[in-house]
Amino acid sequence: MHFVRELMGITDLLCKKLQQKSQDIVNAMDDVATTKKLIQNLRDHGWCSLISDVKTFCSKHGIEILDMNAYYADYIRFRAKDQLTVEHHYRYDIFTVAVDQQIHELNCRFSEQATELLILCTSLDPKDSFKSLKIDDVCILASKFYPADFSEQEMNNLRKQLKHYQLVVPTNPKFKELSTVVDLCRLLVETGKSEEYHLIDRLIRLVQTLPVSTATTERAFSAMKLVKIRLRNKMGDGFLRDCLVIYIEKEIGIKFTADTLIDDFYDIKTRRVRLK
Repeated sequence: MHFVRELMGITDLLCKKLQQKSQDIVNAMDDVATTKKLIQNLRDHGWCSLISDVKTFCSKHGIEILDMNAYYADYIRFRAKDQLTVEHHYRYDIFTVAVDQQIHELNCRFSEQATELLILCTSLDPKDSFKSLKIDDVCILASKFYPADFSEQEMNNLRKQLKHYQLVVPTNPKFKELSTVVDLCRLLVETGKSEEYHLIDRLIRLVQTLPVSTATTERAFSAMKLVKIRLRNKMGDGFLRDCLVIYIEKEIGIKFTADTLIDDFYDIKTRRVRLK
């Protein structure tokens, strides 16, 4: 119990951060790095303090304390008496194995290559007046992770576009209050600069396909179970997609009123029945 509380206390902050719908990539990667360090520190130096806490807890509540130097009786896997102690069992067969599994899971989900990709993506972040914008990092991002999406000539043109982009976009008042890459992409289209900086716009759209967490994906699958039920199993893809967008993006859907929807419905074509 004490071990689980200690381990979950370390991973709790990261788990909560990754469940958020929107992510600050830099802060998310910082949380991953600190979580890895804390778990490794628990593995290297946490056993003695854990045992001390357990003994204090047992003494306080009148619980019998095991003799850690006694031989451990393993009824599942037979071993000679002199090969396994109680401390060896709890330290190496339970404590170390559980910690190593957590470290392995983090390393699998956030490998060095994936971490580098996410950190390079922050160079396109418009937050704080494009403070993170670095031309070299953007070029590395395109050449290393998206070589199939940019030809050699386009790679050279991308750097030239970035030099103009760095001088024009951050100083444009319309781009001052942006906080996410999604807002940046949308505003580039609205201002017509997506055509002027078409290579940068392409790279931004590719970056948006990289979710930091699976929270949004999990919500989508949960919504699908509620929308496409047994009585609606013949629902077409288009109608299902429209229903899921409204269900998942409730913050956007709540902004529309029934009257505006009815007006748009009538604008499509003439209707026989009047709804208002």
